Amino acid sequence: MIEPPLVPVPPPVTVGDVAVRLPALGRGAKALRTAHALVAVVELAGLGYVWACAATGRRDRLLAASVALLSAEGGALIVGRGDCPLGPLQERCGDPTPLFQLILPPRAAKAAVPVLAAVALGGVITVAARRPVPAGGAAAG
Repeated sequence: MIEPPLVPVPPPVTVGDVAVRLPALGRGAKALRTAHALVAVVELAGLGYVWACAATGRRDRLLAASVALLSAEGGALIVGRGDCPLGPLQERCGDPTPLFQLILPPRAAKAAVPVLAAVALGGVITVAARRPVPAGGAAAG
């Protein structure tokens, strides 16, 4: 009798204290992880834009949208008592690894949320404190 060839199983990805085989994640967990990563990228882009506006004095609709997005995330973090509210949903879908622990060591991943919150708050305060640059970008003088 001929045995079917064995399909190689990729080694587990070790993240902190958790080893997860990526193919072992269900479709829902993979979809949520992907959506969560996209949300994080958009929020980081918004954070960068807030600081760009803080540095240049620019004011526009994209700045308002960025501040609104970061404020909504801040509210969600308050509701989650400092943890991302998608974390428990991720666990229920079968993904035990917090998003930041996919790219950072566990200690740095845990510190990332309060550090990013402080950086966001600092950016919004700086934007609010800085005098806007007149339309056209030229400083009045």
